[in-house]
Amino acid sequence: MYKVITSPGVSDVEAKKSHFICELKTVRNEEEAKEFLEEVRKEHREARHHCFALRIGEPGTEYERFSDDGEPQGTAGKPILSLLQGAELYDCIAVVTRYFGGTLLGTGGLVRAYSDSVKEALAESEINELIKGVRVKITSDYQTANRIKYLAGTMGIFTEKEEYTDTCGFYYLIKEELYETFISKITEMSGGRIVLSMKTGVYYYEKTSPVVYKER
Repeated sequence: MYKVITSPGVSDVEAKKSHFICELKTVRNEEEAKEFLEEVRKEHREARHHCFALRIGEPGTEYERFSDDGEPQGTAGKPILSLLQGAELYDCIAVVTRYFGGTLLGTGGLVRAYSDSVKEALAESEINELIKGVRVKITSDYQTANRIKYLAGTMGIFTEKEEYTDTCGFYYLIKEELYETFISKITEMSGGRIVLSMKTGVYYYEKTSPVVYKER
């Protein structure tokens, strides 16, 4: 399980007339992160600094980078990264653009300003925890179909789609820990006549209905 930003927030923090604008984005690889950073730089051409941190991948194998972009070492990139780590966020980049207001803030003031901008942007973001799941297609005869649907409902298994021809096809999104139990039960109730024609490991998150984030 890990967390991703599903709707990014933006902040604009003022400190002694300097503005610190934090923009967040979900990115799946370093190329997407570079593209977003370049977009922010073009949008804010007149700004003095574009400091960032990113975390890409999954827990235990994540790739991390950060940059102070001309600010004193340790005052921008590292604090931004620390906040992403503290929020347990992956597949994300945070870019903080600074418009200099004419007054030096000192190292402590810079750390606070960059940190506050990220905190506010995170507070405005929608963050969801990813769930390990399995996406499957199950085909059965009509005699067994209603029993399969009833079992899926009692187990809280989400039905993505149903197809009815000469057979019944059900597309399910199942939490990984429920998968073996569900398949075993419907195999037994059908006398082994179900057909499992698709099985894909996925990560998903839950909103009004589950949303698949990516395959795994």
